[in-house]
Amino acid sequence: MYTLKKESSSTKARLGELKTDHGVIQTPIFMPVGTLGTVKGVSQHDLVEKIHAQIILGNTYHLYLRPGMDIMYEAGGLHEFMKWDKPILTDSGGYQIFSLSENRKLEEEGAFFKSHIDGSKHLFTPENVVETQRTLGSDIMMILDECPPYPSSYEYAKNSMGLTHRWAKRGRKHFLETEARYGHKQHQFGIVQGGTYKDLRIESSKFMADQDFEGIAIGGLSVGEPIPLMYEMADLNTDYLPKQKARYLMGVGTPGNLIECVARGIDMFDCVMPTRNARNGTIFTRNGKVNLRNAKWKNHHEFLDPDFPSDVCNKYTMAYIHHLIKHNEIFGLVMASIHNLTFYLWLMEQIREHIANDTFAEWYPSMVKQVETKL
Repeated sequence: MYTLKKESSSTKARLGELKTDHGVIQTPIFMPVGTLGTVKGVSQHDLVEKIHAQIILGNTYHLYLRPGMDIMYEAGGLHEFMKWDKPILTDSGGYQIFSLSENRKLEEEGAFFKSHIDGSKHLFTPENVVETQRTLGSDIMMILDECPPYPSSYEYAKNSMGLTHRWAKRGRKHFLETEARYGHKQHQFGIVQGGTYKDLRIESSKFMADQDFEGIAIGGLSVGEPIPLMYEMADLNTDYLPKQKARYLMGVGTPGNLIECVARGIDMFDCVMPTRNARNGTIFTRNGKVNLRNAKWKNHHEFLDPDFPSDVCNKYTMAYIHHLIKHNEIFGLVMASIHNLTFYLWLMEQIREHIANDTFAEWYPSMVKQVETKL
């Protein structure tokens, strides 16, 4: 499934390809998050034509609850339901259950939880999340795992990791014993856990590397730990993961986070930050972060970045964009969302070009500073 094409001579950055039945994905890559079968505020047409998304993420927990698997199966799976003919990755719902700390209970059988919508009771097991993702028909599905909170005691993190490992074996067994439902091949990724403890992270990396998953994710980071610690754990994990499998850092992050983690050997990312921040009036640019609600833009009748390919930058003035965002006009929020995702995918393209030209090591430190500047 994954082919390693090139490695940076001075960092751990990698250039690769992920082959799925719905298309080939060039890595490193960022995946826009389509929680409920849509990337918030963005049409599928714009995802392809403006943003140039290669793959999107769907959320098993939310789609399981709404619209439900009966409707999803009747529709022919998530691709057909939302009319998206490119690859889709679905998570297992583990992170959402982690966030329901007051309304869930973890046992060996699986995760018992109450719906955040109506309080109804449900159970996710390693086996039935495979079945749910079979019904969704995603190209890449994730195993059920437990995401421990930060901070966690060593004992908690170790026991949590052990549960994730046992669930991983059950989930893989069920995956191999079942068939895809819509005529295209599905792949399954394992998930490394272990909190922020080095020995546990190494142990979990080795365990997942020894399984026969098509790719491996790094979970349990970006949950409140200091950013340098996140980098340290990601860097440590990739030292023990196989080179010939894709590495996916879940739930990360800012543009600077993405660049730094590519330098540490990560291939895939997802995060709600581009669209969530856009709806709150913040956009990311080549020169730094911009608060569109800031009064400094009220009388700024110029373009933000005339050479960047988004309407926010080269079609409408900052005074107009500021006006729309300040008054929560939907058009402004949509434009900001499209812009942020366009920027994220543009940034990944730049990263791939620099890895290909072996200039990544020289380029990335200054670019991190640049994109994290507040304008």
